[in-house]
Amino acid sequence: MLLEAKEISHSFNYPLFDSLNFYLNESESVAIIGVSGSGKSTLLNILAGVIEPNHGTVSHFGRDFKSLKESEREEIRRKDLGIIFQSHYLFRGFTGRENLEVASILSGEPIDMEMLKSFNIDSVIEQKVTQLSGGQQQRLSIARVLTKKPKIIFADEPTGNLDQESASHVMENLFNYVKSKKAGVVLVTHDEKLAGKCDRVFRLENGLFTLVEAK
Repeated sequence: MLLEAKEISHSFNYPLFDSLNFYLNESESVAIIGVSGSGKSTLLNILAGVIEPNHGTVSHFGRDFKSLKESEREEIRRKDLGIIFQSHYLFRGFTGRENLEVASILSGEPIDMEMLKSFNIDSVIEQKVTQLSGGQQQRLSIARVLTKKPKIIFADEPTGNLDQESASHVMENLFNYVKSKKAGVVLVTHDEKLAGKCDRVFRLENGLFTLVEAK
């Protein structure tokens, strides 16, 4: 098991969810769907260790994240966890290659040119980020995360800026990565067709977290 959340509860000015349980195994993809404001992104950030829940525990690789020293948490974030946002958060003054090199240096993993070819961005990585199209920037952002070779990927609407063909191609590569590296992905999306390609699909709505599909 890569990830386990037990009895997670969280609220802001109103309750989002209570006593929520979740797990992620090796080579598994799990989607979380729901309307805007249901708490999907908040849950994703809790599972990724970015936000601490009001109650409950989150464990990565069998270790309670909250109980670890900050240096141990940073080590896990840097090497084992990857977060893909709808907004790409690239370094805009850098070239595509320089953005990839940041991930490569931090993780100690080499840049994978075959992966860049599969994302159809190998020919543009010497260009400044600002010279790339929105779709190219998003694909570069996803490639930067995968350069780390993370064991768990958290993806928040990762294909929101891509056309349907590019989105399908990118997700196929992401799912292939998960299977080949025995990694796992937690995907938040409004796209139920995309969610249906995952091994399990959960719906978060009105505070209820329910399994709606499992392969």
